[in-house]
Amino acid sequence: MSDGIAGQPLLRLLQLTSPSLPVGAFAYSQGLESAIEMGWVKDEPSLSQWLQDQLDYSIGRVDLPVFVRLYSALAAKDETAALAWSRRLVAMRETSELVADDCARGKALGRLLTDLGIPNVDIWRKQADTPFVALAAVAAVGWEIPVESALHAIAWGWLENQVLVGIKLIPLGQVAGQRILLERSAAIPGICAGALALPDTEIGGTLPTLAIASSLHETQYSRLFRS
Repeated sequence: MSDGIAGQPLLRLLQLTSPSLPVGAFAYSQGLESAIEMGWVKDEPSLSQWLQDQLDYSIGRVDLPVFVRLYSALAAKDETAALAWSRRLVAMRETSELVADDCARGKALGRLLTDLGIPNVDIWRKQADTPFVALAAVAAVGWEIPVESALHAIAWGWLENQVLVGIKLIPLGQVAGQRILLERSAAIPGICAGALALPDTEIGGTLPTLAIASSLHETQYSRLFRS
């Protein structure tokens, strides 16, 4: 990474992004299960494009730039600003499923950070709608992880989890999954750079097909993932 992260911050970053981190990311498909059920995503190319669209128009324009604001506010000990950005992020979620996913992972990470002795978590655990990136920002600031490295990690963690959903449901082979990770992760540095530079007034994005897929999943009869 361009900021040359090493030592303890690097180790804590690896811990924060490990698939074994018990925050329940595996439990939600974020609409992908319905997209596969409807035939919108059916093979390696269509999954790759589905993920790239989200990186470009959702993750890179909503989650990551809001994380930057949360990180800055927490580093400055401005809890009012941090809470405002956290609530703005939740308000930008387009379905109840996406809100439930985000806040469930946020609560799980809050419990974990408390058990690990990270300070300044209690205020977030008292909130009913704390998103995952808010607690990720708490951890990144507490562990002195540079913001750019944390951005890369958040984007990578989201991408890896979605690829695993595709491998399981389409289904795809493991090699196909690794090809998608290799191809789509190549865009992450540029997306993170864009998130760092994005003005407040341009934060926001919408993907109507994703919102429809997530809404359909709430009533999908046969499914593996939560809604």
